[in-house]
Amino acid sequence: MHPAFSVIFLTTLIGVGQGLFLALFTGQVYDLATLLDVHPTPAFFSLGSLIALLFLVLGLVASFFHLGHPERAWRSIAQWRTSWLSREVLVLPITLGLIALYGLTHFLGWTQPLFVLGEVRVDATLLIGIAATLFTFGLFVCTGMIYAGLKFLQEWHSPLTVVNFTLLGIASGFTLAAAISAWMNNGLLFFYGGWAVVAISLGLLSRGASLVRNGSIKHKSTLQSAIGVRHTRIQQKAMGFMGGSFNTREFFPGAGLSALGRVRNSFLILTFPLPLVLLALSFLEQGPSILPLAAFGIQYLGLLAERWHFFAEARHPQNIYYQSVA
Repeated sequence: MHPAFSVIFLTTLIGVGQGLFLALFTGQVYDLATLLDVHPTPAFFSLGSLIALLFLVLGLVASFFHLGHPERAWRSIAQWRTSWLSREVLVLPITLGLIALYGLTHFLGWTQPLFVLGEVRVDATLLIGIAATLFTFGLFVCTGMIYAGLKFLQEWHSPLTVVNFTLLGIASGFTLAAAISAWMNNGLLFFYGGWAVVAISLGLLSRGASLVRNGSIKHKSTLQSAIGVRHTRIQQKAMGFMGGSFNTREFFPGAGLSALGRVRNSFLILTFPLPLVLLALSFLEQGPSILPLAAFGIQYLGLLAERWHFFAEARHPQNIYYQSVA
């Protein structure tokens, strides 16, 4: 498939925003359970929510560059009963609103308990955070299922697609939370950095599993099934015309196997081991560190390459027919 940069930025940017919010709410839950040595401040939650919103909005803006008629974007919700894309379009603004409300309640200090459940003091931020968490995971599922639900693209049609979208988003979000913690010097670097290491490691395992799976796929479509001729020996000489078309532009990656290999090696290094090394080095420093921010920047570049490879790796069955010009 042809990698569209608008969709690459959409999926990676909203993934960072979702992951960052989950990191913030995880910190709040740990604080409520008295499992943190340092109490996160309202300023940390409100600033983190603002940054998460920024990534989500940037991703939403990027998506409009993929539309032929952006003024008709509202129509995309019409098929919500059957389309994962329509569901994503519905869930994304709800998630945005809940995260905005979560940050606003922290900023305004609306943390007085509404009621006590056992030993847990339940306030507005906790209730909004739970709702936002559910919609955040729902958004991961919707985004991943847009691709995992396409049976004819065997590279994407796997539960690993949804798992990878989720884990890579969480990994980038926790890495960014570690960078914000290091910048604010609030004592939460080890907490967020430690969880980032776990998420990155899990992301490496799941993405590696998908690469192994895709490398051994036996495609169901053949030249015979592509043209409806069952003869045992068929040799394609031409696709029927010499010029390009929508089919030859949008369903071919525009890069050879060697380029795919280079991009694969690049994202495997940038997304996983380099951020792990930088985070580990930041744990050894005393005081504020720029290393977590560098880890996030390098990781995001790796995510862009990973998502490019994700799209370029998929082989559309129609390419069997359009593989030869003359």
